[in-house]
Amino acid sequence: MPSNAILRNQRALGGAAGIIVLGFALTYHFFPRLLHVDPTQAPRRSMSMGEAVPGRDIAPTDIPAIAEVNAGPPLTLASTSVIVAHSKKKADLPEQLSADPPAVQDLLTRAAKALQAGQVAGDKNSAATLFAQALKAKPDSRRAAQGLFDVKARLVADIDQDIAVGDADAAKDQLDALRTLPNAAEDVALLSANLKTLTKVRPMLAKGAALLAQGKADQPVDGSALDMYRQVQKLDPQNAVAEQGIMQVQRAVLDRALAGLAQSNFVDADRALAEAQAIRPGSQQMQDVSKRVDDMRQQRASGVLAQAHSALDGGNLALASKLATQAQQINPNLSGLTEFENQLTNARLYAGYKPGQVFSDGYVDMPGKSPAMLVVPTGSFQMGAPDNQDGYSQNQKPQHPVTLDKGFAMARSAITVGQFREFVRNSGYVPDSIKLGGASIYDERSGAMHDDERASWQDDYVGNKAADDLPVINISWNDAKAYADWLSQRTGKIYRLPNESEFEYALRGGTSTRYWWGDGTPTKLVENLTGSGDRSRNGRHWSNAFRGYRDGYWGPAPVMHFASNPFGLYDIDGNVSEWVQDCWHESYVRSPNDGSAWLNPGCSAHVVRGGSWGSSPDQVNSAYRQGTDGSVRSGRIGFRVVRELQ
Repeated sequence: MPSNAILRNQRALGGAAGIIVLGFALTYHFFPRLLHVDPTQAPRRSMSMGEAVPGRDIAPTDIPAIAEVNAGPPLTLASTSVIVAHSKKKADLPEQLSADPPAVQDLLTRAAKALQAGQVAGDKNSAATLFAQALKAKPDSRRAAQGLFDVKARLVADIDQDIAVGDADAAKDQLDALRTLPNAAEDVALLSANLKTLTKVRPMLAKGAALLAQGKADQPVDGSALDMYRQVQKLDPQNAVAEQGIMQVQRAVLDRALAGLAQSNFVDADRALAEAQAIRPGSQQMQDVSKRVDDMRQQRASGVLAQAHSALDGGNLALASKLATQAQQINPNLSGLTEFENQLTNARLYAGYKPGQVFSDGYVDMPGKSPAMLVVPTGSFQMGAPDNQDGYSQNQKPQHPVTLDKGFAMARSAITVGQFREFVRNSGYVPDSIKLGGASIYDERSGAMHDDERASWQDDYVGNKAADDLPVINISWNDAKAYADWLSQRTGKIYRLPNESEFEYALRGGTSTRYWWGDGTPTKLVENLTGSGDRSRNGRHWSNAFRGYRDGYWGPAPVMHFASNPFGLYDIDGNVSEWVQDCWHESYVRSPNDGSAWLNPGCSAHVVRGGSWGSSPDQVNSAYRQGTDGSVRSGRIGFRVVRELQ
């Protein structure tokens, strides 16, 4: 046992240390931020004798680290009683033959009170001394044997805690007391080894704390506080001071993340977060700072995206694109980015419309609006007929790639009689069928078209007054262009005839087959075509027609009466053929491949595209084209318009 002088010195030092600890604990309790730590972050550690069990109504003991090896805030350890209570070791108690006599019971009562008061060992009134006296007086006393076992467990727990906080001197004194107890050799050996390890790592812990104070938390790699604490953990995996130091290192790295966040530098913040995650993966302080960075990232990116929307609404596409890129760099997963990119693309290519959208432009100087226009998606296709396939004429070759990268909208159907009448009535324009006299009509007796000087654009294909919903026919190329120019004046937008590549691209609707519906006879109603099942009023039938097809019309049908093609356009390859703005060329040799019109100054012959109600199957293929003098007025030819979007 230690001498009385030693015990008096210990009690004096203990009283002074107790005052210091109390002051430190109060400061930590009421002003934890002064120690640069979130009190909720302090890890709860238990020693080798057992684990602290959450939920027990036993207050933990805050034990400050020894100043020499201080690596951060106080360690929060389970109380000794909790550790002892959860010890897995059981006392080997003797078989008691008789009751404890009064003198022994008195010793046991005094010993229990001493143990309860924390007077474990060291003098004649300590629990160790009193339990030993009781056991000596009655060797088979189970209470005395259990008491000595509890004293030993208490000392082991105390030594464990002293070693955990780096108090080697206190651990050594307690270990001397443990050696005096019976059956303590195994625990003495283990704790002596742990104390030896502590003696070895104490200078390393002190160096780690010094490096941390110098700002060398994790850098340089081989000379940082983190490196030193990792070395300690290799020697002593359960060292609580080293664990606490590593927590402080991570805190320092997380501070760098917050510094980057304060400057909206998310690159530096993310880099620091990754470094902190590698130090203590999934720690609570790591999660808290990560959430703070993510929240700020979301807020910042959303603000920049809102500015991009404002720029887009104001028509500043360059600024909108720049701001959207910034928002994506801040938060690649920002909700709404994809939608905004689509809006930006649509604004750039389609004036804010979407591919497939249908709209009409109102007249700016009179009541009325343009025909319904459908936005055609930009893209590329192979224009013309394949060189290695039969059934195509040479003027449809060579097949060549064409890219249409400028958005445009096309009328959903051919211009109707009613729409053209509105133009003539409000503009005073005199169509060529009136000015030059005559047009072509269908002769039921001969089954052929012939000129009739009395026919005009107001008539149907047989020369009767046309209904307003029929496609206007007997229109010259000049008439069609005049209508498009008039729409431009009325709406303030650019309307024109489609060029040839636009028409074929729109007709195909993204397909590469012979017809937009496939390679042969349609299996359902698709267009107003020449079908073998169709009959004229006098019973005529087509000699060259789609076998087995019947649409019920001999002559033009009301517009949009049949199915649309994949792009949503009606009557694009049937009903009536249509004027385009290109001049006629015998082949595609040297033709443009950028989607522009192929024009020659002063040309008189223009291109007609698409099949009509009287076209043979060969004249309906998607590549079919023919050249016609611009003054021709035919009962099989009409037109539709295009509106530029850029």
